[in-house]
Amino acid sequence: MQRTLTYLLRIRRSAMSSESIARKLSAATDVDAVVIGAGFSGLYTVYKLRELGFTLRAFEQGDGVGGTWYWNRYPGAGSDSESWVYCFSFSRELEQEWNWSCRFPPQPEILSYLEYVAERFDLHSAFDFETRVTSARYDETAGHWVVETDHGETVTAEFVITAVGCLSATQVPEIPGRDSFAGNWYHTGQWPKAGVNFTGQRVGVIGTGSSGIQCIPVIAEQADHLTVFQRTPQFSVPAGNVPLTDEQRETLKRNIREIRENCRWATIGQPYDLKDHGVLDVSEEERRRQFEADWAKGGFEWMFGSYNDLLFDKQANDIAADFVREKIRDKVDDPETARKLIPTGYPIGTKRLPLDQGYFETYNRDNVDLIDVREEPIVEIVPAGIRTESRTVELDTIVFATGFDAMTRPLTRIDFRGRSGVKLEEKWAHGPQTYLGVAMADFPNLFMITGPGSPSVLGNMPTSIEQHVEWITDCMAHMREIGAKTIEPTVTAEQEWGEHVGELADATLFPQADSWYMGANIPGKPRVFLPYIGGFGNYRKLCADIAENGYEGFSIS
Repeated sequence: MQRTLTYLLRIRRSAMSSESIARKLSAATDVDAVVIGAGFSGLYTVYKLRELGFTLRAFEQGDGVGGTWYWNRYPGAGSDSESWVYCFSFSRELEQEWNWSCRFPPQPEILSYLEYVAERFDLHSAFDFETRVTSARYDETAGHWVVETDHGETVTAEFVITAVGCLSATQVPEIPGRDSFAGNWYHTGQWPKAGVNFTGQRVGVIGTGSSGIQCIPVIAEQADHLTVFQRTPQFSVPAGNVPLTDEQRETLKRNIREIRENCRWATIGQPYDLKDHGVLDVSEEERRRQFEADWAKGGFEWMFGSYNDLLFDKQANDIAADFVREKIRDKVDDPETARKLIPTGYPIGTKRLPLDQGYFETYNRDNVDLIDVREEPIVEIVPAGIRTESRTVELDTIVFATGFDAMTRPLTRIDFRGRSGVKLEEKWAHGPQTYLGVAMADFPNLFMITGPGSPSVLGNMPTSIEQHVEWITDCMAHMREIGAKTIEPTVTAEQEWGEHVGELADATLFPQADSWYMGANIPGKPRVFLPYIGGFGNYRKLCADIAENGYEGFSIS
């Protein structure tokens, strides 16, 4: 029934396309708000703004909704949050009528869900698709934003809300000769809608982060031969993904309100939280029993629903890391391959911890080779494939699973200019400066959903997104009620927030890793811990208190 309804809604959307085009031709160019992006953030923002009676225009670079799940269509792509919390909670009817197929939803299912949400709440009609916002300039004289698109349209708005995603600016390494390659190459974050057929091909995958760990097992099953080029070995834990039974769905739907409320106050926005004791507080036998039980269960709970000292105490972290290293050795048949796959040099959990489905076992296949590029560096890409210091690996296709310029580049690639023409890219030249990760001094009425300095990527994204959207739209409604024109953080509040974010990070093991959390994957990017690590629940309470105290730290005029 669910699939049938989704199909009918798509037919309805196609039938309405002519009407939609006509409506766009007469679309307003002076609105209350402009929204950029049509993923989870953009869809919910449009829903809330309409509910509150704000006029708006919304823009999306792709030709449909989905955000992350529109672009990341690579084999094996899926969520590492459980399906029943990786979704919206604003509609009780929606929670009850949508049925997830399994514990961790795959990309096609998440995209279908977002398309269903957009159709059910008539959100498509708000968006100009295949339209990229190129610039947004604050006009101090007029007191509004001037937004321009790549179609040459100009729209003025009192507010601009960025729903551009934290991981949407792809990073393709500048390997010499890349454009000389005679075959096809793809980035996992810009995957073709039609998919890629690897049957009979010699494939090279560069990168073993989250997307690499997801796509490598699937590609290995299709390709004639797969060569993985690994720079940094990764810790990974089993996903433990399983289909959901009808009984499980009924139980989840019956308890979903309580589950989602727990998410709102948990450390990483998931339906579990850290234990109230550390790994060093229990016996070796007890910690082993608990590690094994959580490992068998699968999912992030192994690390982030576990002992409370793993990310703060190096000795405790080493115990957890050694457990995972042991598991990797057990899974990989060849000792030399296992040696290359063993992570060293950084604490477990301080890089994004992937969930895998048979990743390490993939290296037991006869058609899979692993090249450690620290021991055997890539020299260049040649027409025939990839040349290392010792050989040329002949390839038909190259997959770059090399991640993103996270959190900042999705915003700085748009030419934002605030008061006195200050450019966002220049303001952030030495690292992002925000207040709460939602706003910036000198950029009045510009709100960021899950921007740098917010919890965002450190947990369940829908939990963080809903909190941000609700806080931002409540703020806009408050301004309308009191007749205020502009709101922006004070310089002092922005500076103090940045110091607070840094101090919290420095109290953990996170800065010891060269991760994208630190911007270390981008040459020349300032080394700054980008998200807020104080916990989703603590952050939610702090934001609520700030609003309750008359938006403390903001200047309202």
